[in-house]
Amino acid sequence: MAIGLREFKAGMLALLIAAALCLQGGRAGAAEPATLVVAGGCFWCVEADFEVVAGVFGAEAGFAGGNVDSPTYKQVTRGGTGHLEAVRISFDPGKVSRADLLRLFLRSIDPTDAGGQFCDRGESYTTAIFVSDRAEKALAEAAIREAAAALGQDIVTPVRALDRFWPAGAYHQDYHRSRDIVLTRFGPRTKASAYKLYRKSCGRDARVRALWGDAAAFAGGS
Repeated sequence: MAIGLREFKAGMLALLIAAALCLQGGRAGAAEPATLVVAGGCFWCVEADFEVVAGVFGAEAGFAGGNVDSPTYKQVTRGGTGHLEAVRISFDPGKVSRADLLRLFLRSIDPTDAGGQFCDRGESYTTAIFVSDRAEKALAEAAIREAAAALGQDIVTPVRALDRFWPAGAYHQDYHRSRDIVLTRFGPRTKASAYKLYRKSCGRDARVRALWGDAAAFAGGS
């Protein structure tokens, strides 16, 4: 039996409505990307750690907390800018929560050290959790209280208001996986190889394991 024009139009309309509802449902189910900015010493290490976390879209090395616009790596590490080496983590809150990321972060650093991190000393290598509103501040403070109770020690990692995050130059992004050649004290190496040598010699993972034990995050190295 032939389908009339009216029936055909009605069928097409129903299909279009169903498609629109499916599309709307898919959008509703996908959480908007969120960001978390933390400082945990060497930003190469923090970036490498969090890029492997399920639900994280990516991590970007940069600077935060200071009073100099568009700071360079040399300016920050020389001191005087007030900036810390920081990482901006982009994540899907439907797959991994901010609270979970904060818990991992505190267990991937030495939050009892106020003078820097591991072999890297000085203000630019100190730790911090940066927040943009009261809700983020409350979560960060709760994570710190929980970490202090777990360690049985005071946590010196502060919660700081995020003014602006400044991305570092392209040279510092994804350092841990770059095949570019750099000159090290061990001779020419790829950045990825130099990163592994640096991380081990700096004692990052060894200290995190010693401090956190089985709760240590990422301490197998990246």
